[in-house]
Amino acid sequence: MTDNPHRNQPFLTGGAPFDRARGDDNDPRAWGYCLRHTALATDLAQPAFAYFAPQAANNTWYPNRFLEPIAGYEPWLSSALAVVEEALARVAQANIPPRRTTLLGFSQGACLTLEFAARHAQRYGGIIGLSGGLIGPDGTPRDYAGSLAGTPVFLGCSDADFHIPKERVDHTAEVLRRLGGEVTERLYPNMGHAVNEDELSFVRGLMRRVASDEP
Repeated sequence: MTDNPHRNQPFLTGGAPFDRARGDDNDPRAWGYCLRHTALATDLAQPAFAYFAPQAANNTWYPNRFLEPIAGYEPWLSSALAVVEEALARVAQANIPPRRTTLLGFSQGACLTLEFAARHAQRYGGIIGLSGGLIGPDGTPRDYAGSLAGTPVFLGCSDADFHIPKERVDHTAEVLRRLGGEVTERLYPNMGHAVNEDELSFVRGLMRRVASDEP
């Protein structure tokens, strides 16, 4: 077993060419990335955004259900978090700052997105977790450092998702608020493990705010 299972995995791209961003009307002034669920880039297409999607080895970021002890996820979790860090470093090379960067994931990708954002708290353009929550069992210490400094956060999930207990979504919202995030949480009755149009509509609006650099 390798100690870095996601090393050298590809990054899928789409939308505007962020590596040539200059900030004018012909180039992206904002950047977003999806974790694993790349079809969301079509549903959330915005002219000012480039999409950058890290790919997981064997289509999974970590083994086990996300509520298990964190030690059981290694080395996959550390490797996955490093991939996200590498993605952000590539975006930084295009002179696109974190406050114009939207982190987005669905399901396992949402769990990874939210855990990364909590561990690397700063002012992002937005943080979007669709059907996900912070990783680890109940009682996991959540003494993350840093501040989200008013970052808009959206958490959307079914209230009866077999994979994601609504209590974990509630807890995630509480933790991210403590870190300074402006959290919107929406639980949908009996939706299943899916994404609905209300979520997509909210996220599109958040992305428009990022693209226009509204405070």
